[in-house]
Amino acid sequence: MKTPLFARLFGERPKTIVGMIHVRALPGTPRHAGGMTPILDQALAEAETYRAGGIHALMVENMHDVPYVQRPGPEIVAAMAVVARAVKQAQPQLPLGIQILAGANAEALAAALAAGADFIRAEGFVFGHLADEGYMDACAGAWLRRRKALGAESIAVFADIKKKHAAHALTADVDIVQTAHAAEFFLADGLILTGAATGDPASVAELRAVAAATRLPVLVGSGITAENLPDYLPYADAFIVGSFFKRDGYWANPLDPDRIRRLIDVVA
Repeated sequence: MKTPLFARLFGERPKTIVGMIHVRALPGTPRHAGGMTPILDQALAEAETYRAGGIHALMVENMHDVPYVQRPGPEIVAAMAVVARAVKQAQPQLPLGIQILAGANAEALAAALAAGADFIRAEGFVFGHLADEGYMDACAGAWLRRRKALGAESIAVFADIKKKHAAHALTADVDIVQTAHAAEFFLADGLILTGAATGDPASVAELRAVAAATRLPVLVGSGITAENLPDYLPYADAFIVGSFFKRDGYWANPLDPDRIRRLIDVVA
């Protein structure tokens, strides 16, 4: 269901496609090279390719900063704010989101506020998760208080439930619908379902169950392709797509405009 904040961000179109910009490795991370100029050039070029292909919204994520840490340094937050601000200024008509890995939701809020971005994607919003970066605690209470204190309530939080790249033995007795109810009760602005890892498809059965159980917008955050999108369209309001849009469907490759057009044609 589209809430007023979701409708304000994405309009009244039936379905929203969010194009993911996997920002090049940032300063201080193992694969960084060449300073900020090539990082900005790549992000701006991809944003324009997405716009030209008919994408409805954008998101920036520090995917190349492997291996991730849960408390990235101020240089990462500053760099993401600079990148996001440049993208927003270049494509002001497209809503923009930020995710900072891993689980750096307070940092993403700060970067979004500085950049004029519109939403963040939050890992570990409710319930603890044992992720590949270590144990990740829930953040909803602290995050929402920070958003209130900053006067940043126009920045939406879309929360991953049963996040990818994590074990869920600790919450094995809490199913996906119960997790969705908890995130809704804890005032998330939307819920994100994913597969087990980047590029893996989410369960259609789980998506259907969550969509039937919540009043919040539901997004699919991994594994969407032009071929499987029709299976998800009846149940989700938006789709965050990265890997499929890249050459050969691999997240680290350059964007492939033909793949963008193929998927957009499905929802046109």
